[in-house]
Amino acid sequence: MRSLRVLHGYLFTVIGIAIGVAGLVALGAMSERIVRFIEGGDRFVLGQISVAGRGMGMGTGFTAGGILPAATIRAISEVPGVQGVQAQIMLPLDPSTSQFMTVTQELVLGMDLSVPMPNRHYRTLPVRSGRFLQQGDHKVAVVGASFAASRSLSVGSHITLEDEDYEVVGVLDRMLTAPDRFVMVSIADARAQWVAKDRLLRTVLASGGMALTASDLNTGAAVGWRDGDDPDAVAVRIKERVPGVNVQLPSELSRLLRSSTAFFSALLVGIGALAFVIGGLSLANTMAAAVFLGWPLPASLLTASIVNGLIFWWLAVRCRLPFAHFAADVFLSLAYAPRARRLLGDHA
Repeated sequence: MRSLRVLHGYLFTVIGIAIGVAGLVALGAMSERIVRFIEGGDRFVLGQISVAGRGMGMGTGFTAGGILPAATIRAISEVPGVQGVQAQIMLPLDPSTSQFMTVTQELVLGMDLSVPMPNRHYRTLPVRSGRFLQQGDHKVAVVGASFAASRSLSVGSHITLEDEDYEVVGVLDRMLTAPDRFVMVSIADARAQWVAKDRLLRTVLASGGMALTASDLNTGAAVGWRDGDDPDAVAVRIKERVPGVNVQLPSELSRLLRSSTAFFSALLVGIGALAFVIGGLSLANTMAAAVFLGWPLPASLLTASIVNGLIFWWLAVRCRLPFAHFAADVFLSLAYAPRARRLLGDHA
């Protein structure tokens, strides 16, 4: 009977403290993910000038809007201070799926591979396995880390996009920002997907009402600038000299990105307060039960500390938290044992 009570004491202590520690670690993971998402997005938008066709269209993301014809892209490249213009297409992977309350949505990104990426902070995207897209690629894709993980994709896997089969030739390293959920293809493949997704565009092309060629099907462009030029000044120059475009100033887009996360920041504060309350109540409940019931034995406190330390460590590694979280693991795990022993007294 006594051994059963001791076993219950071990189990109750481990589970009670695990709930409190796991809640705090989960809070740290959420906080770190949001912070890294903001930093990654901020770094991305500050590295390029995002230009989109004026109006509304199926496109989404930073370079989303109406059609941006090839002639307009050539006009942008001739603006003083511009260095590198990459035509792009950004489309929702599944237009029928709501992206409400998602931090990052699943997008298809088509890139003109004949032009190097003009983004100053992301000349290339980090590839974890396989390779990145190359000029001349057809029916192949590079996928983000989160997208690959959610669908168990790896190099050599196949995915279906608009009833067409694509081979995965590369998987990006985890960036904790938007490209984690991207499917990247050549711009020719993205144009075919755009036509397949957009019934209105198919109707316009079939009617011949607009003189469009394949090179005119772009939702936007990523624009670089020359060394020594101010990117905001170059963006204003594009807006003034090229008609029919929406131009995002890098500094303005950065500010909008940060302000758009105000809701998530307020939500995080509320979750933080709740997590500390729940964690504190869990610890207090464990202590109170231990005092009134006379267990667990002090020897079990070391076991509880080790188990919770391992839980904390695993979650920190899994969520890729900074080194400070690992240091906190040691203190949180070991601080419980002497405190609990003092409250319970030595029953050994």
